[in-house]
Amino acid sequence: MASVHRPGGCRFRRAAIVSVQAEETDMSVNLGRIGVWSMEMRFGDKGRIAEAATELDSLGFGALWVPGGIGGDITGDLDLLLGATSRMAAATGILNVWKHDPAQIAQWFAGLPAGQQARTMLGLGVSHSHIIGEAYAKPLTVMRDYLGALAAAGMSQDHLCLAALGPKMQELARERTAGIHPYLITPEHTAAARAVLGPDRLLAPEQGVVLETDPTKARELARGALAQYQAYPNYRNSWIRLGFSEAEIDGANDRLVDALFAWGSLDAIAARVKAHHDAGADHVCLQLITGKGLDIDAAIPGWRELAGLIA
Repeated sequence: MASVHRPGGCRFRRAAIVSVQAEETDMSVNLGRIGVWSMEMRFGDKGRIAEAATELDSLGFGALWVPGGIGGDITGDLDLLLGATSRMAAATGILNVWKHDPAQIAQWFAGLPAGQQARTMLGLGVSHSHIIGEAYAKPLTVMRDYLGALAAAGMSQDHLCLAALGPKMQELARERTAGIHPYLITPEHTAAARAVLGPDRLLAPEQGVVLETDPTKARELARGALAQYQAYPNYRNSWIRLGFSEAEIDGANDRLVDALFAWGSLDAIAARVKAHHDAGADHVCLQLITGKGLDIDAAIPGWRELAGLIA
C-alpha cells in the first residue's frame, strides 16, 4: 500500500514521496513538490528532448510529465527521459489504456533497472470517446479491468496513478493506485479531491502557466491551449461541477481562463502553486504555455524562470 508523506510548514512543503518496493530493495518515487508537464518533451525534437531533460533535472524539478493520449511508443519515450536524467522522476500524463497492452507495460517496467523503476510513475487515463470511437466503453469498468490486468502481470500499484476528475474515478484511484493526476483543474478541485482520497494518497494536479503580465496577451495564450478541450465531455462536466456555466465554457470567458491557468509574474504563479499545496496537493506539475507549439527552445527560458519556485 502506498503512503504519501505530506508535512507542512514551509513555502512549498517537502517532496511527495510514494513508498514502493522494487527488486526486494526499499525504493521510492520522489516526485518533489514541483514538476514540469510538457508536450514539447514528448513530441518535440528527439535530440533536444534528451538535452532539455538533463537541464530540467539539474534545475531541481522533481518530475517530468509527458502526455500519451494518442499512444505511440510511450515506453521508448520514457526510456529516453530516464536515460537522460539521474534524479528526476519520469511520469505519464497520461498513458492511454486503450492503446497499450497492460502485460506489455508491466513487462517493460519489470525490465527497468531498479533505480529507474524508482523514478517512474505511470499516470493512466481512459481517453475520450471521440478519439477511441465505437469501442469506447464505461470508463470506470475499463480502468478497473486495466488495473486488474496490470496487477495480474505483477505491476506494483505504487507506480500508478489515475487521471481522475470525478469522485468515482478518484475512489478507484484511492483503492487501487498511488493516487491521482488531474488535468485542467483548480485549487478548489484539489481540495475536493483530497477529501475523497484521504490523507495518504498522491495528489499531483497539472497547472497551466503563462509567464505574461499583459492580461490580454496572457489570456489569448491560455485560450489557445484550452481550445481543443472545450468540447470534451469529461472536462466540461468537471468544470460544471466546479460552478462554471455552459456559456462560460463555450466562450472560454475570463473567469474560466483565470481559474484554469495561472498567468503573470513568477510571484503570481507561486501564489497559484501555493493554493494547490494549501488545498492538499503533494506535487504540482507546471505546463508552460508558450504559444510556440512543440518548440523546446522556446520553452527553456520559461522553465529556467519557473525553477525559481523550487524551495
